Amino acid sequence: MTAKTKKASLTLEFPDNALLAAVSGPHSKHLVRLEQKLDVTIDMRGNLVSVGGAARERAASILRTLYARVEAGESITPAEVDAEIRFTDQGRALAPGAIKTSSTRAVRPRSPAQAAYLDLMRNRPLVFGVGPAGTGKTYLAAAFAAHMLHERRVERIILSRPALEAGERLGFLPGDLKEKIDPYLRPLYDALFDVLGEQAARLMELGVIEVAPLAFMRGRTLSRAFVILDEAQNTTGAQMKMALTRLGEESHMVVTGDPSQSDLPDGEANGLNQALAILEDVEGVGVARFAERDVVRHPLVARIVAAYNRRAGS
Repeated sequence: MTAKTKKASLTLEFPDNALLAAVSGPHSKHLVRLEQKLDVTIDMRGNLVSVGGAARERAASILRTLYARVEAGESITPAEVDAEIRFTDQGRALAPGAIKTSSTRAVRPRSPAQAAYLDLMRNRPLVFGVGPAGTGKTYLAAAFAAHMLHERRVERIILSRPALEAGERLGFLPGDLKEKIDPYLRPLYDALFDVLGEQAARLMELGVIEVAPLAFMRGRTLSRAFVILDEAQNTTGAQMKMALTRLGEESHMVVTGDPSQSDLPDGEANGLNQALAILEDVEGVGVARFAERDVVRHPLVARIVAAYNRRAGS
C-alpha cells in the first residue's frame, strides 16, 4: 500500500472478531461486493478493517451498520449488502429498521423505494404498489400484513388475486375452493411462508389467513383485515371497484400490479390503470411507483426488465 493510499484510507476497529467475520461473509464475499460496487479497497486484519478510496466513508458507514445487525442476531446475505448500498446511494440515509412479522422474524425494506412503500402502508389505509417484477411489491405487502397481525392491529389477512385463466368460473376446476384458487395465489403463499415460517400454515388452518378469490368477494365487508389484491393489472374496471369498496372499519388494503403485464384481452382497459387515474389524489390513498432500478431479485432480473423496456420504447 503506497503512502498516498494510506492517507486516503480510514481504519475501523470492531470489538468481536467472530462477528466481524460474519459481516465479511464466506471467503470475504461481502467485502468483495462492497469493493466492486463502491470502487473501494478493504483490508481486514483481526478486528481492524482498513477502507480506502473516494467512497471510504460510505463503505465504512455500511460496515458499521452491518456489524450492528450481526450484533443484534441478524444474518447477512449479499442481498442485505446490496440493500445497504442502495440506501446510501447519492447521500441517502441508511436503511430504516426492521418490521417484526412474528416473535422470531423480521423483514427490512431493501431499497429507498421499498422504504417509501412501507411508509405509505403505515400511514394510508389504501396503497397501490405499481411497477415491474422483482421490486418486492407483493413480498413487502405480505410482510407488512404479517407485521400488522403480529401487532394485533388487524385480526386477519385476506389474499386475493384474479384467476384470469379460469375466466373467474372456478366451479369448473377440480377440488374445493382452496384447491381451485391455490395455483393463482401461490406467489402470495410463498411470501407469507417466508415471513411467517411454519406459523403461516397454522394461521391458514385457523382461518386467520384467508383465501378470498376476487370472484367471491362481492357483497362482503372486510373489517379489521389486511387485504392484499395481487396482479391487479388483470382486473377489469368493475372488478377493481368491487374489490376496493369491500374495505371495512379498521382495515387496510394493498393493491399490487405491473400495468405492462396485463393479460386482459386486447382493447380492454385494466382496472389498475383506471383506479390510479381516478384515485391517486384522493385523501387516504397512497401510490408507490417502482422502476427497473428498484429490482431486488437476482441482478439479471433488472437487466431483463431494462432490455424489455428498451424494446418496447423502440
